[in-house]
Amino acid sequence: MCAFCASLIGIGLARFAYTPLLPAVIGAHWFEPSAAAYLGAANLAGYLAGALLGRAISSRLSLHVTLRLMMLVAMAAFFACAWPVGFLWFFVWRFAAGAAGGTLMVLAAPAVLPHVPPARRGLAGGVIFMGVGVGVVASGTVVPLLLREGLQQTWIGLGAICLLLTVIAWGGWPQDAPASQPASPHAHAPRQGRLRALYVEYALNAGGWVPHMIFLVDFVARGLHQGIAAGSEYWVLFGLGATFGPVLAGHLADRAGFGAALRLAFLIEAAAVSIPALGLGPAWLIASSVIVGAFVTGTVPLVLGRIGELLPHHPAQQKAAWSVATVCFALCQASAAYGFSFLFGWSGGNYALLFVLGTAAMIAALAIDLIAGVLSRRVPAEAV
Repeated sequence: MCAFCASLIGIGLARFAYTPLLPAVIGAHWFEPSAAAYLGAANLAGYLAGALLGRAISSRLSLHVTLRLMMLVAMAAFFACAWPVGFLWFFVWRFAAGAAGGTLMVLAAPAVLPHVPPARRGLAGGVIFMGVGVGVVASGTVVPLLLREGLQQTWIGLGAICLLLTVIAWGGWPQDAPASQPASPHAHAPRQGRLRALYVEYALNAGGWVPHMIFLVDFVARGLHQGIAAGSEYWVLFGLGATFGPVLAGHLADRAGFGAALRLAFLIEAAAVSIPALGLGPAWLIASSVIVGAFVTGTVPLVLGRIGELLPHHPAQQKAAWSVATVCFALCQASAAYGFSFLFGWSGGNYALLFVLGTAAMIAALAIDLIAGVLSRRVPAEAV
């Protein structure tokens, strides 16, 4: 429950609630469209900082204190954004919210899962990452209702929700971590080449999601001229996909293996991300929203499981690899967010260009995985 609340606050709300708020922020003339998009990118830059510094912060503070502090930071950011003091004020607090989310992503699940019996860790991990999807659904349903009272009241209402979740999770964090198992003396050498390929794939995957995560609601509301309410409905569909994505992805991996499931995910994502650029109609856009949402959260357990497959007897290296993967994910996502925001302004609001580039990133991830697989069969495991 604690880790679920952490992912709900740090990712589901602190990051994704801004997407349905974006057209409202622009419509209220708080910021120009390009500036408002850059504020969304600031959150992703903060996520990168949190992913990089989270473990260092927890080494100076206790783990549970760090987790509580980050939940409070994410909550405070919502209250602070209720007042449009200026671009720099918003930028700092959106960055802080992203940093809190990145830290929670790196620390929350690893803090909890070692205390869960191995036979239940898959289910527990799915529940934890379901918090992201629940946050997306909540932002897509609660935000339009709160906006009826005003934009400022919406920010305050979201802060109050985060406060409630923080109170629920406050006392349940584990105070210590169970001892790590040493690496097996018969373990094979880690497949560093496959790991490096996986880092690049995960990073490209992160960049490919950015058009949906930042621009989906704005695309429907202003690009298709359907209004904020319609855009929020698509965002709810995105969140429903994100809610059930981890469970479905884990079930697929149990049947086919994490490597095969990840390759299939890249292929499906490439098709789904391209749909808004093709103008195929509402039914296809609904499918795109649900599928991309499902893999935004569903890819996370797939990558975690793939790391376990590549380092089956190296538990300490698995944790280090997950941290590196998260940093690569955050770095590419933040870079893509700034790049897409620049292109959006430079192109005069060309949404199709953004979705085409996102599709290209997914195709590149799939190609790298296939090439790495071929090379690994030609080179001894110790070399790859």
